[in-house]
Amino acid sequence: MEPEQGVVLAAIALPFLGAALTPLAYRLFALGGERLRDEGVGYAGALVALASFGLVASQVGRDGTVAVPWIPSLDVAVRLRVDGLALLFALLASGIGVCIFVYAARYMRGKPNLGRFFMTLLAFMGSILGVAFAADLVVLFLFWELTSVCSFVLIGYYTDDDESRYSARMAMLVTVGGGLCLLVGVLLLSVAAGGLFDSGAFDLAAMLADEETMRAALEESGLFLPALALITVAAGAKSAQVPLHFWLPRAMVAPTPVSAFLHSATMVKVGVYVLGRLRPLFHGPEWTAILVTLGLVTMTVGAVLAVLSTDIKELLAYSTASHLGLMVAGFGLQSHYGAETGAYHLFNHALFKAALFLVAGIVAHEVGTRAIDDLGGLWRDLPVTAAIAGVTALSMAGVPPFGGFYSKELLFAGTWDAATTAGGFAWLFPALAVFASIFTVVYSLRFIWLFVGDQPETATVDHRPSPALVIPAAVLAVLVAVTSVAPELAIDAIVQDAAEATAVGSVEVHAVLPTHLTPPAVMSAIALVVGTAGFTAVGKVRNAIEWVHTRAGVVHPTALYDRVLSAVETASVWLGPAVHTGQIRTYVTWGLASACTLALAGYASTSVALPSMRVDASIAMVLVLATAVVAAVAVTRAEAHVIGVLTLGILGLMVAIFYILASGPDLALTQLIVETLLLLIFLLVIEQMPAYYGELDTGRALRDAAFSVFVGATATVTVLLAAPPADRQLSETARFYVDAAVPEGGGSNIVNVILTDFRAFDTLGESVVVLIAALSVLVLLAMRSRGETR
Repeated sequence: MEPEQGVVLAAIALPFLGAALTPLAYRLFALGGERLRDEGVGYAGALVALASFGLVASQVGRDGTVAVPWIPSLDVAVRLRVDGLALLFALLASGIGVCIFVYAARYMRGKPNLGRFFMTLLAFMGSILGVAFAADLVVLFLFWELTSVCSFVLIGYYTDDDESRYSARMAMLVTVGGGLCLLVGVLLLSVAAGGLFDSGAFDLAAMLADEETMRAALEESGLFLPALALITVAAGAKSAQVPLHFWLPRAMVAPTPVSAFLHSATMVKVGVYVLGRLRPLFHGPEWTAILVTLGLVTMTVGAVLAVLSTDIKELLAYSTASHLGLMVAGFGLQSHYGAETGAYHLFNHALFKAALFLVAGIVAHEVGTRAIDDLGGLWRDLPVTAAIAGVTALSMAGVPPFGGFYSKELLFAGTWDAATTAGGFAWLFPALAVFASIFTVVYSLRFIWLFVGDQPETATVDHRPSPALVIPAAVLAVLVAVTSVAPELAIDAIVQDAAEATAVGSVEVHAVLPTHLTPPAVMSAIALVVGTAGFTAVGKVRNAIEWVHTRAGVVHPTALYDRVLSAVETASVWLGPAVHTGQIRTYVTWGLASACTLALAGYASTSVALPSMRVDASIAMVLVLATAVVAAVAVTRAEAHVIGVLTLGILGLMVAIFYILASGPDLALTQLIVETLLLLIFLLVIEQMPAYYGELDTGRALRDAAFSVFVGATATVTVLLAAPPADRQLSETARFYVDAAVPEGGGSNIVNVILTDFRAFDTLGESVVVLIAALSVLVLLAMRSRGETR
């Protein structure tokens, strides 16, 4: 059944409309008092999220693409694809969004700038929905970048806090840097798709519908590996994959609702989602080698650092990076397990991790600390919160029969299948998966122990949390419990369709408890047993990790990030005074150097070859050019300004004569006018300059000479590449001008006819600009003699 265009567009547009109206709603609620102002705008946001959730849910079971023309000349459209994967991601974003807005309405009460906060949160939700349904590369990139902008604002919510500003900038630099990689990656996809699809080169839906043709085009053009690498880097930056994972724990300075929504349930999964979406295009051995390795390394590093964490939100942040690695590795598997693991764990992780972040917020709100060593035995004062934490943390640990167990079991099965198929280094895949899962069990038990261990005297709860804080987390925990007891409900409703949308072949998601001994069952048993044993000796485990972590501090990504920023700042301190000297020659030098460098880099990137040069000039042309060369040398040897200016005029005159000999009288006339104006300007200002040049600095002269050769060589290369060969056929546009010059323009000089007839308005505009500039110069010259100051 085809999706309904109006419904899908409304689901995306509604949060943006709500964001636009939030400042007004905030002021209206303020009329009812501070509490209504703070909580009312949050509950209004929850209603918007609920409406979007309902609109998205109404499309479950539908499959197809809808499009609204946007930039027809470039074949860009607001093209939206509705399938299982898009619906899964959109339902998670809007459904969890309802819980987050309800939670934030109470949690953020009394905080400053709540109008801005909820406005940005709504815009963020709309951006995620846009990413979920985007089926055009341009639309996908725009929504992708909008999530980064919203994330920057939300992470830096506490604008007066240095750490908050530092973390927001870090997240922005990493994710936007990844966005630039995505931009180049999607442009490479569009280059490869050029001419393949009637709907244009940016139609992602068409690419996915004919992935074999698209993949062949990428390989034939040599763009397959560059596009794969760039998109992987972009997804890795967004989804906190090693070594770009360091920004995610720092982002925990944001309010807990932000952490729960952006950095566990939605935004950090955007990279994973795009990998799942593009999986059919890049599916193959290169895809598996890169993504499975990257994902399992991230899964391991994140799990180990989570065990080392001393803050509950930091623990959950590193665990998020670890589980994102699990999803990346899952989507990277070449077998049917890839689609099944990625889609199923995307669902499971969103539910239990969002609930766990909300639990962390309740603990911090009621106890007043997030330090793990200062917490314990909280079940006595927070029994409902403890139950929520138990259900969701056990799912995070992969303990049967909780939902996380089933999706992790699929990863074990997939890595074992890859190892038995490929052999060799592929046996590291199941080994790493088990090793990371051991630490997953350890940090999950550490989180549970906050509620069941001994209660320190400092861990006191003055009052029970508000229902508005508990109910959202409880709803998510109930969903975890229901989909754990009856996993087929989630599979039949959405997970199976999501897996099919990312699969290359047929897939069938299964979630059953093992009834006999299998390699995945043994791997799960090892992880659970060894992980539980490791938790009993967690102090020794943490000491060992701390020893390694301390010695690796020099190459820690955060330390490298700080050093890079410091180097950039040092370079800017040096570069600023070097560029901004106030001298025109300096600005001209830097401008020409930049332009020439970019031009040569562009030529090199396209691998263009210089055409063979043929000298086809008359004796008169050779004499004129020789005179121009002599004049150019004479300019450099002139001892006085007047002699230099007059010699420069000779050079310009020779260029004009050359144009005449080359049958370009219009260019010659332009050249003569320009030379005359330059000569007048030089003579007008020369009286303000010394009569003779000063002593010549040899070093500066050599530098200027080398720079002149560089600029001249760039101009020469540009002319050679731009000039058409004599035997090249005229383009359709050029042929029109040639054929229409005489009958429609009445002239045989095609250039003149183009300027005066076919492009008369352009020429008129250019003439007006030149006239205004000339009049301005005359006015300034006249004012100089009047002594006017303004």
